[in-house]
Amino acid sequence: MGDKPKPKITIIPPLYQFLFGGSAGMMAICIVQPMDLLKTRMQLLGPAAKDYTMVRMAKEVVAKEGFKGLYSGISAALFRQATYTTGRLGSFNAITDIYNSSYGTPNFGIKILIGMLAGSVGALVGNPAEVALVRMTADGRLPPEKRRNYSNVFNALGRMIKEEGPGTLLRGAPATVSRAAVVNGAQLASYAQARQMLLPVMGENMLLHFTASMIAGFVTSAASIPLDKVKTIVQNTAKGGEQLGMMAVVLDVLKKEGILGFWSGFLPTYLKIGPHTVFTFIFLEQINAAYFRAVNA
Repeated sequence: MGDKPKPKITIIPPLYQFLFGGSAGMMAICIVQPMDLLKTRMQLLGPAAKDYTMVRMAKEVVAKEGFKGLYSGISAALFRQATYTTGRLGSFNAITDIYNSSYGTPNFGIKILIGMLAGSVGALVGNPAEVALVRMTADGRLPPEKRRNYSNVFNALGRMIKEEGPGTLLRGAPATVSRAAVVNGAQLASYAQARQMLLPVMGENMLLHFTASMIAGFVTSAASIPLDKVKTIVQNTAKGGEQLGMMAVVLDVLKKEGILGFWSGFLPTYLKIGPHTVFTFIFLEQINAAYFRAVNA
């Protein structure tokens, strides 16, 4: 009697889920970091944002800081992906696999809840990198004598602890977690749902991943940018601004910019979140496929 064929592995172990998610996010951010920088700069303009376009902001950055200025804070962006994205994508995929094995395919509502939970986990882990990223990308807009001039993310984290206290690493954490819950509930759930609905029509291919990602990116951008703006303002506050909370920022933006002020920087936000979603999920799908090919060979 011949040996029975070895059953194929169809579930990726949780540790690899986390590693693969973080790796995909780090690869994607290398492509879209300039959009994140432009988004941050536009969100910090206040009422002047209405006079700015993304192109004007990009020209100003390049004129004052050179092309490399568009990549200011890249070390913090990579570290953020290594912490935040590792936590959120790893948690989402691991929880989804556990749910699948016990209850079958989750419906859209359950996907949103899993996404929100995964995003909150990732946000808490990634908040220190988030603060460093906001500050490093915002630094170039300040006069030279007021710049923090962090040399890299670890220099930023060390100086924040030394100069402002360890609590600075958690500055804006409620806004970060709130935003992450919205982002991931929208992004991960809408991607999974769009992928599930389009799969019978489009088949399993790169076009499917791209289309589902762009749908997820638009939904995510529209839903998350108000909280993202609040988070950015809170985390950019210098020493002495600890009392600047979420509600104070919300009221200040409403007073000075009106309700539409919460959506300043929407275009660079979408041009960052959309392609980042696309590249993250495309990279992740390819990494997952390579894993399955290797273990099932």
